[in-house]
Amino acid sequence: MPFCRNLLAIFGVLLTVAGCAASEGAAQSEDTARAAQSPAASSDWARLAVPLTGAPSDHDPLVQAARDARFVLLGESSHGTHEYYRDRALISERLVRELGFGAVAIEGDWSGTYRVNLYVRGRGGDRTAEQALSGYRNFPRWMWRNAEFRDFIDRLHNWNLTQPPERRVGVYGMDVYDLFDAQDAVIAYLRRVDPAATGRAQRHYRCFAPYNRSSHAYGEAARRQSSSCEDEAAAVVAEVRRLPRPEAPAEAESHFTAVRAAASVAGGEAYFRSVYAGSMSWNVRDQQMARNLDEIADHVGRVSGRPGKVVAWAHNSHMGDARATFAARQGELNIGQLMRQRHGEAAFLVGFFTHGGTVMAAPEWDMPGRVYQVRPALPGSYSDLFHRSGMPAFSLVLRGNKELARQFGQPRLQRAIGVIYRPETERQSHYFDARLSEQFDAILFFNRSRGVTPLR
Repeated sequence: MPFCRNLLAIFGVLLTVAGCAASEGAAQSEDTARAAQSPAASSDWARLAVPLTGAPSDHDPLVQAARDARFVLLGESSHGTHEYYRDRALISERLVRELGFGAVAIEGDWSGTYRVNLYVRGRGGDRTAEQALSGYRNFPRWMWRNAEFRDFIDRLHNWNLTQPPERRVGVYGMDVYDLFDAQDAVIAYLRRVDPAATGRAQRHYRCFAPYNRSSHAYGEAARRQSSSCEDEAAAVVAEVRRLPRPEAPAEAESHFTAVRAAASVAGGEAYFRSVYAGSMSWNVRDQQMARNLDEIADHVGRVSGRPGKVVAWAHNSHMGDARATFAARQGELNIGQLMRQRHGEAAFLVGFFTHGGTVMAAPEWDMPGRVYQVRPALPGSYSDLFHRSGMPAFSLVLRGNKELARQFGQPRLQRAIGVIYRPETERQSHYFDARLSEQFDAILFFNRSRGVTPLR
């Protein structure tokens, strides 16, 4: 069991955790059966759902519900569904235009995403959105190199051209896998602003040289404390943080980039070390991503002179409050839980679900992605319940509604597909128990969805 869990952490196979914990299925089935007979199994809740028809007003209730939030966390129940990317983009654009959100943070690496950030701000050498996305070279490339995300960042780019520099929206990666490219970014910045600090940082980063830019080789070696580069990575973070922060927006952005790149190295070091040491690497990862959200909000607030607000895109397993799912029983936390604990109702959590259709995914890690048929949701699951409403697509705001809290407060099966889809073991690999009204503040549901369009 621990070995299986560690492999999943290494390869980022979101929520196939249930496949390693198949023994939980029997314990969960009784709760799930009770939930299927609960009042929520009727369609009483459906009268509160808002149909999604493609109209500009589709997301009015959700945007209104999030009006006082500083962090809006937009989930997804797969990493390859067109509708999730499309509607997260539509919601994000409204948060930017109407509520003053200043940044989009994604479940992507810092370095590749910072190239996107330069493009949307009208900087850097990329002339098109598609060129800006070419920095995503590693598996799973379709997760961010897709037509849906390309169109979104093109629209952000055009919006930013109408704004003064201090009000331009940034796009940032908040994940932890960027162990080596981020080192290059730190050194490049230090060479420009502080040659003496450059030499010190290079000496610290030489600790990683024996591993030939292989994070897995580093993680395997770092199980021995004598081979860990933890102190060296932390020393570079301190070195960069000592540099004065410029006032001009463009230079402040470059300084922030260097600070977060150094933090990405430290976060990646901690993550890969914890994976191979057999400790709670999931928690290390989500704690780092939550810290990144806070740092991004602080940065955009200081640049814009108004409260920093961030909309984040990641999997439901990161964005929904872990305390309302099976993960809590295993000692796991996540971004949604941490942001609620730190910010209360200023964090607004949104889940995305589907009943069937197609999805872009892979059969195993590092294998080519392809379009799969998604099996119809299991009877008694949330997606099955939503399917039986007969609505093609809808949103439902849960926060502040006691009746919905009661109806969706019992455990029920919820599906999660990551970058890997295993339909042959659908129940064991992709379902877990959750209490929806405690997990999310709002949800979106699409009865039939389709896979994203990958770019070459």
